[in-house]
Amino acid sequence: MLKIGLTGGIGSGKTAISRLFQQFAIPVIDSDEIARQLTAAGEPAWRQISDYFGDKVLATNGSLDRAALASIVFSDRQQRLHLEAILHPLILCEMQRRLSLLQAPYVILVLPLLIEAGLEGVCDRILVVKAALAVRYQRVQQRDGLDHAAIDRIVAAQASDEERLTVADDVIDNSGNKEGLQRQVAALHKQYLALSVLSR
Repeated sequence: MLKIGLTGGIGSGKTAISRLFQQFAIPVIDSDEIARQLTAAGEPAWRQISDYFGDKVLATNGSLDRAALASIVFSDRQQRLHLEAILHPLILCEMQRRLSLLQAPYVILVLPLLIEAGLEGVCDRILVVKAALAVRYQRVQQRDGLDHAAIDRIVAAQASDEERLTVADDVIDNSGNKEGLQRQVAALHKQYLALSVLSR
């Protein structure tokens, strides 16, 4: 089974693109979704995070206060690296478990930090989604309600589009309209189906 690593900066449209692939009955394994499950109250990652960062990252009901945690880790590189050291091995383990259960011509692995975490070797091909920075900021502000400074900190902590493009096998430009995005995904779907036959 061909493994396609989908990556891109915050607000570039990774979720929208993964949903378009799902419309072709292609399985998607999303590392962010796995991270949310692993950090639910009582789960192993939640315990490690709460032990290390303390009550300041917990809501009154004991669940993880994701906004508080994000504020800490995107303001302090060492804190971010510690969080990643907790999460990344657990996420990769769960991704491998899910992969082992799949039967499909190819799978989309949504890996926002593919470059930053050195996960190129996990994928057979890397699909980079890019979008104009102004468009990305607007999307994140509408979606998450973050101010410009908060988005600045997140963008600064991520690889640049230029860095992603140096390892890209395929690129989607998500600066335009939905119809254009659908056409790009449909073309890649045909390409990946053909490649999956060759890789058997």
